[in-house]
Amino acid sequence: MMKIKNVMIAGGGTLGSQIAWQTAFQGFNVTVYDAFEKGLESAKKFHQQYAELFKNQRGATDKEIEDTMGRLSYTTDLADAVKDADLVSESVPETITIKKSFYNSLAAVAPEKTIFTTNSSSMVPSQFVDETGRPAKFLALHFANGIWDANIGEVMGHPATDKAVFDEVVEFARAIGMVPIIIKKEHPGYVINSLLIPLLAAASGLLATGVSDHESIDKTWMISFGTDKGPFAVMDMVGLETVYHVFAGLAEQPKYKDLADLAAFIKVNYLDKNRLGVKTGLGFYKYPNPAYSDSNFLIK
Repeated sequence: MMKIKNVMIAGGGTLGSQIAWQTAFQGFNVTVYDAFEKGLESAKKFHQQYAELFKNQRGATDKEIEDTMGRLSYTTDLADAVKDADLVSESVPETITIKKSFYNSLAAVAPEKTIFTTNSSSMVPSQFVDETGRPAKFLALHFANGIWDANIGEVMGHPATDKAVFDEVVEFARAIGMVPIIIKKEHPGYVINSLLIPLLAAASGLLATGVSDHESIDKTWMISFGTDKGPFAVMDMVGLETVYHVFAGLAEQPKYKDLADLAAFIKVNYLDKNRLGVKTGLGFYKYPNPAYSDSNFLIK
């Protein structure tokens, strides 16, 4: 029987807000925590958008939306956020120092029962397990962007993760509508990002070196593989801050050292100009009506 009923989502950004909404929609009580009030305001705006999306595109009833909203709460008080939590899903910024600091703070106030999960895109649990204070109850539960459509839940433990806890998180992933993807050993990038990051890096390299423009690169991918988005549209959706942190983080490993130049390219040309993707209305494309959504985009 599912023991998890109360869930705390740490981080009100793009993915954190999606995880919170999906979890609440599936019947769990959800508290969204963010260190900054503006993070919570962003999450609330996202949730209003998801309410419309679920009604207009996914057939949700007014009652389902009302009930979902009723199961969501928001706070900047970490101790209050986690006081009843059976599980924490962490989506704080993708830097090792921020994650270590967060888990140090979380460990000091979380109940003994609480399972900690990280939604890190590129780091493995062993990198900050010591800060959690509960190695047996710590593992990764990683989501893809647009989690109700790309509904995978990658579950990855570390050597000290308790098997029963691992299995409980697999059950939780399934309960919130994900297809659990079992990762048998720690691996940076899991499955989805091990496949996706080389594509995003290759596309960024073609743009950074002047080989082609972002629209042409996206068209090439979309036409060739029958997708509705190319790599630059994906990066806008994920958020260019996240892309930068993933590239920069992986660049510290010898086999990914070439990503350092791409991280710098993203920072100088996009982050420093507040072109962060969908959330700021401008990234590689302009939103809310990006060029790739035009029915004639592929033939122009």
